[in-house]
Amino acid sequence: MKLSLYLETSVIGAYLDNGDTLRRDLTIRWFEHELNEYRVFSSLLVQRELEQIDEPHRTGYLNLNNQFPMLELSDEAVMLADGYIARGIFHRKYMADALHVALAAFNKIDYFVTWNFGHIANVRKQARLRIFNTAAGFFSPTIVTPEFLVHS
Repeated sequence: MKLSLYLETSVIGAYLDNGDTLRRDLTIRWFEHELNEYRVFSSLLVQRELEQIDEPHRTGYLNLNNQFPMLELSDEAVMLADGYIARGIFHRKYMADALHVALAAFNKIDYFVTWNFGHIANVRKQARLRIFNTAAGFFSPTIVTPEFLVHS
């Protein structure tokens, strides 16, 4: 069985990002050569965030995202995200980031893929999430950037 992964908004956004061509090119190559190795999921939360982006990129991002099954925002995932906020793992102004991680944890997704180094993809945050999720009886996805999932 293929491992699962959740694509957070920053990964979809990097696909058409002309401001950071190295990250864009790596993301495109990863999509084209590696993504089919996984069961890939997105969410309605990612969809809503992409809908806020201006054209000319909005339609391209939405079309890219629409090829993946969407995880529903469940009450349990919202409660888990609230727990992350209450424990100070995420600041309240980053509730969307907490919800993304909670969706992946609640749905037992193997890898949470993001380019968001500031609020998600760092070892201290991942350690705190793993401790909290384990104590609360939830799965803890491994948080990675796309280059960590490239086969050699």
